[in-house]
Amino acid sequence: MRDRPQGAALTLRIAAALSALALAACATTPPGAAHPEARAYAVGADAKADVEAALARVGASGKRVLLVLGADWCHDSRALAGWLATPRFAALLAARYEVVFVDVGMPQMGEGRNLDVPRRFGLADMKGTPALLVLTPEGTPVNLDTAASWRNAASRDEDAIFAELARLADTPAP
Repeated sequence: MRDRPQGAALTLRIAAALSALALAACATTPPGAAHPEARAYAVGADAKADVEAALARVGASGKRVLLVLGADWCHDSRALAGWLATPRFAALLAARYEVVFVDVGMPQMGEGRNLDVPRRFGLADMKGTPALLVLTPEGTPVNLDTAASWRNAASRDEDAIFAELARLADTPAP
């Protein structure tokens, strides 16, 4: 009987440590940083169908697919979604991209969802959220080397994010 309270306390400490580790994979915002933050990370009910529909639409328009792989629990995912919803970004997105948000859960904790979507495009190992893939109308990723680097989206500068998205809209496929 004596071991049970200690065992319960150890279980709580382990759970707290795992939660902290999971949140660390989604970078934190430095004090004083300002960014818009979406109240929720809006996703469709069927990620695969959403991606297929976006690829079909860009085939006719010459745009690219902006595949945002994140989660509602993640501060950086909501920050990126918030930036994308501002008028400045909305104008760029409307002109150059079809945006698809995919909920990938907590892949770094073994609790991922919809991970077949990033794997399809060559992003096999998601260590955190968000990740961002830019796809040609043929489904070829143009930024596979930097797709996973968006985990610090909340602490990125608005102009740097905008410039990167504008650049990726014109980057030739490998």
